[in-house]
Amino acid sequence: MADESIACIIKSPIALQTGDVRTDLAKPGVYVIEVTFPRERIINVSCLSPLLEELVIQLTLITNILLCTDQLQSIAFKNYYTAFLTVRLQRRLNSESDRKLLKWKTCIRDMCLMPNPHTENGSQDYFSIHRDQMLFEPDGVVTVRLILRQPSPVWLNFTIEDIKMYECDHDKDKVQGPWLSQLTPQDRPLKLSDGLPDPEVVASSVQQMWVLTEMVRNNPATTRVGRFDVDGSYDVNLLSYT
Repeated sequence: MADESIACIIKSPIALQTGDVRTDLAKPGVYVIEVTFPRERIINVSCLSPLLEELVIQLTLITNILLCTDQLQSIAFKNYYTAFLTVRLQRRLNSESDRKLLKWKTCIRDMCLMPNPHTENGSQDYFSIHRDQMLFEPDGVVTVRLILRQPSPVWLNFTIEDIKMYECDHDKDKVQGPWLSQLTPQDRPLKLSDGLPDPEVVASSVQQMWVLTEMVRNNPATTRVGRFDVDGSYDVNLLSYT
């Protein structure tokens, strides 16, 4: 089955930490991953060096190839020791002056991925956030910001992997509709009895067989029926010898 996820640029996680990152020994408990949507195939820039990653992001902004998803259907990913997930969407909205405004809004707040942050339950499970689970309809999305939290100090690292975005597929519904209407036309009801015998004829035949059975049962034969005898004698040719 082909992967129907839409193309997206996945930036590497950015740690949110108070104090000096180089001198503070405390591990960051919050990471942020941003996802944007280009015209080309999916690009995972987290595997690039920081310089190349920033170059790719700036190039997409300069060339203005970032797009928005008309209707975001779902977000799928694999967890890696993240306890809670918050999803914020940057959407393109129409203003009164016909200008496009970009506004951030939270659609998922503190979704629990691990029932107990100190144990491994749910730490490497697959999750899918569907459209009907969000606080509003995710339409016109330009950027998806995934905020990961892990309050437990037990785990050295945490993130989410294999991030995929899916869009509502209206073309599939358009193709599927006429195909189903040809199988079961609306103007002609489906006849399940096509190719079967008339039930009234079957019922009449069964009734006649029942009457004959009752007649034989009520009037048993009094004479012995011979197997090979003819007029009280046997034909030698009909007998078998062992």
